[in-house]
Amino acid sequence: MKPGSADLRTAAEAVLVGQGVQWTELRARVFEALAQDGRPVSAYDVAERVSAMSGRRVAANSVYRILDLFVAHNLAKRVESRNAYVVNVHPSCAHDCIFLVCEGCGRIDHIDDDRLAEMMRQRAAATGFSPGRPVLEMLGRCTACDAAG
Repeated sequence: MKPGSADLRTAAEAVLVGQGVQWTELRARVFEALAQDGRPVSAYDVAERVSAMSGRRVAANSVYRILDLFVAHNLAKRVESRNAYVVNVHPSCAHDCIFLVCEGCGRIDHIDDDRLAEMMRQRAAATGFSPGRPVLEMLGRCTACDAAG
């Protein structure tokens, strides 16, 4: 599904409601603001977008809570190295994304590799560590930046 599409919003709402969580008007607006262009954005950017949409100021701490809820329910992913969030275009699929972060232009793409994430969990568990959500990010340069020199 494409970021910003009505189909993605409908799918996200169905996932959240299916997991017993209410889909409120504010949550819908936060989702729309997050999914607007499909690029990672900060909670403050989302708060500004929602404020502009609603015509009233929306506090960043409210947006943070909603974004954390979205991450917990697989509607969004957090890009730790950029303190940003990106909409999950496959909200019904549970994958641990590997983010590819371009240090040149800031573009962020992702790939899914469940084997790598599972291997990390197994290796952590073998040391007695209780693994949670893996944070998988690769810093480098995208093809456009690499070609530009």
